[in-house]
Amino acid sequence: MANKISKNNPNNPNIIDFLTPKEIISELDKYVVGQDKAKKSVAIALRTRFRRNNVPDDIREDIVPKNILLIGPTGVGKTEIARRIARLSDSPFIKVEASKFTEVGYMGRDVESMVRDLVETAFINEKAKETEQVIDKAKQNAEELLLDILIPPSPKASKKNAAAPSGAETESNSYSNTREKFRKMFLEGKLNDRFVEIEVKSSSRPPIPVIEIFSQSGMDDIGQDFKDMFSNIFPRQKKLEKVRVSEAYDILVREESERLIDNDKVIQSAIQKVENSGLIFIDEIDKIASREKSYGPDVSREGVQRDLLPIIEGSNVMTKYGIAKTDHILFIAAGAFHVSKPSDLIPELQGRFPIRVEMDSLSKKEFVKILTEPKGALIKQYTELLKTENVALCFTKDGIERIAEIAEEVNLKTENIGARRLHTILEKVMEDVSFEAPYKVSKKINVNRDYIDERLKDIIKDEDLSRYIL
Repeated sequence: MANKISKNNPNNPNIIDFLTPKEIISELDKYVVGQDKAKKSVAIALRTRFRRNNVPDDIREDIVPKNILLIGPTGVGKTEIARRIARLSDSPFIKVEASKFTEVGYMGRDVESMVRDLVETAFINEKAKETEQVIDKAKQNAEELLLDILIPPSPKASKKNAAAPSGAETESNSYSNTREKFRKMFLEGKLNDRFVEIEVKSSSRPPIPVIEIFSQSGMDDIGQDFKDMFSNIFPRQKKLEKVRVSEAYDILVREESERLIDNDKVIQSAIQKVENSGLIFIDEIDKIASREKSYGPDVSREGVQRDLLPIIEGSNVMTKYGIAKTDHILFIAAGAFHVSKPSDLIPELQGRFPIRVEMDSLSKKEFVKILTEPKGALIKQYTELLKTENVALCFTKDGIERIAEIAEEVNLKTENIGARRLHTILEKVMEDVSFEAPYKVSKKINVNRDYIDERLKDIIKDEDLSRYIL
């Protein structure tokens, strides 16, 4: 690649440092069909992050991400685009539904919980990466500990070490030889079914008293806080358990990994990752938009919008790992906006999403591509699944086009659910094959236009029935 490694972290460059906007779009094309405008917007947003990392320090803090609002019906690729760019840029990512939150004072989750969840996700990811760094050392340590359990050194040997050096040396050599023999047997898997006794951390803790608390934060967060608090007061107890050697080795590897990992370093890295490259996808944002001023339960919708403002604009959120700043988290919001429209959001929130992209509705042409082109295309999935039963599926060109035609037609006549309609139609077409696959004599099936029409003829003829089935 022609791009330079980030100046700020030359030893550990982020993958996105090497991708231009065109290359980002090229990667997204492998998983998402169409939606060129949306892909262009997110590609620019990701590339801007790379640029921000390379500007002078005195201006870096002032460059905030330009949040994106994706407008379009369900099933056109809004969530998939956000999920793929998060993986592509190795960014902490969570998807939340705006309709799940309530304003402060109402029962339910508060908006700050999305940041706490993002930090938790980042912590888990960073801990997994750190584990990979120490896993070899952990395995070596676990192997030695396991051999200590299998052939512990005798007390007599240690006494002889002090009293009679020559005798101790002979016994030491004998012990070393035996230990190496056991090591070889273990590595060859010959000891896997043998049982050993090891100390294991008890998964159950002493019972925690039930405490009822009413708070403005969600009850799930309170429960987690109390769980962490009591885990410090009542640490996990160790108990002797008899387990197979293979299982004992896995337990020791886990415990050694935990011991070798620097948790403070992991927490610091997770917070830094969230603050500089975190990505939050807020779905169903249209559900908290009101078309007109109303009273009663709907008043909480505007309250949720107002609670979102400081989070999206930039604020400090207290998490169990420390304070996380939201100034440079990228927010991508999405909604169908069938009933409401973006202008129904409060003006302040509209201003927090300066980039708006209207997603394209999917037609027959896009459906054909969705069925065949992406890495995990639906037709490839069904073909590989039935191949496990030695059934060879062959989708003809006219068969694929027929599935796309039906999907487009049903979406026009009923609710438009985008590419998700393909799942419904294909599952109905493949229903008998999937059921009969283990018993089939003929193991090759041509899925052509006639085959599809035969299985869907009654449903297609009866429009009322098609509304329920497809």
